Amino acid sequence: MVEGQGKIMQKSFWVENLATVGGVGKAPKAPGTFGTLPALPLVLALSFLGEVLWMLATLVLVMLAVIVASLYEKQTLRHDAKEVVIDEVAGFAVAMLWLPITWQSFLAAFVLFRFFDVVKPPPIRQVDKKVPGGLGVVADDVLAGVFSNLILQWVYWNTGWLGQSL
Repeated sequence: MVEGQGKIMQKSFWVENLATVGGVGKAPKAPGTFGTLPALPLVLALSFLGEVLWMLATLVLVMLAVIVASLYEKQTLRHDAKEVVIDEVAGFAVAMLWLPITWQSFLAAFVLFRFFDVVKPPPIRQVDKKVPGGLGVVADDVLAGVFSNLILQWVYWNTGWLGQSL
């Protein structure tokens, strides 16, 4: 082994595992949907931090996703590879910010987030197509999360559909 090659392989291992969320993104069908699933227990755990720390942890997660997506892109020379799902985790975390932790919120956020991530209505589509690098990989998912969250905030404050927090 060439000196330094072990570190490169180790770095590649960690970047790949973070980018694919432990390989979940390598699901043969619907990797984005499967990649969103690990975000559910993560969001539940983050909610116990309280609103401010939850928001800060989500911001750190988004920044980590951008860095990891950038590194993965450099390693594979592919932009927004379908197996990269750390962006789905970050986007779903944004979708759930400041919502009650109920099964209704999780289900509604999951469905809306996946809808916006798949359909990519404007301006999500424009961000997806025009923003390069890791930021571009993550930004469309964060916007899908923001759109989902805004809708669900309205639902929460104007209806009883999302239930009460645990």
